[in-house]
Amino acid sequence: MTDTIKNEGNSRKYNIAQELFGRIWAFWGLITFVVTFIIIFPVTMTSYLIKGNKGQYWFILVSRFWMTIWLFMVGCPIRVRGRKNFAKGKAYVIVCNHTSLIDPSATCPFIPGANKTIAKMSFAKVPIFGWFYRRGSVLVDRMDTKSRLKSFEEMKKVIEQNMHMLIYPEGTRNTTGEPLKAFYDGAFSLAVRTKSDIIPAVLTNTGKALPADKPFFFLPHLITLEFLPPVSSEGKDAKTLKEEVYNIMYKKIEG
Repeated sequence: MTDTIKNEGNSRKYNIAQELFGRIWAFWGLITFVVTFIIIFPVTMTSYLIKGNKGQYWFILVSRFWMTIWLFMVGCPIRVRGRKNFAKGKAYVIVCNHTSLIDPSATCPFIPGANKTIAKMSFAKVPIFGWFYRRGSVLVDRMDTKSRLKSFEEMKKVIEQNMHMLIYPEGTRNTTGEPLKAFYDGAFSLAVRTKSDIIPAVLTNTGKALPADKPFFFLPHLITLEFLPPVSSEGKDAKTLKEEVYNIMYKKIEG
């Protein structure tokens, strides 16, 4: 009984220390993010002067440099695997699991080649940061049918310009405790319509570093991003393709 009480006391102390550290580390993460963003922002904006996917590639390259440094500063170095699954000169629809606000920072910059991601319209209204945000995104207001239709056409243009299109098919962050939420059809309809292969991508530990259920809380964790072998859309409808990719990613996350 005494040992049990002692262990419970130690556990409470550990939890309190972790909660305190997580808040302090979140402040460090915010400060370093803002400072490094201010430094890198003018360089990323020069990408607007370069036309087509070359300009987008420059934007991604600079963003990769920034995110590599920032993630290291906050104790979340990233390990990327599976780059060999990208064929040179080919555009893919990339789908990735989504558990944390940090996911785009750990995904988009580390995709080989020029790419864009689908993103909420609201964040584009943030002063200064909104210009950066727009450069890397196809914007959508999910509550507006016209906006959703327009964003789908813009995503098709991204593929046509030989750039990758990143989509989080769960839609919002997964807080269910399950490996994956149910997927929406959009990414798979896009792949079928553009006759593109899908590359599934799996992120690990971002939900531990920046949990969705804890406001202003951040912990150092090694992050991994793994690109899996491409899945062909040829001869498949969106539903069949969605089920195939879901099963591949589920098994990988369950590991």
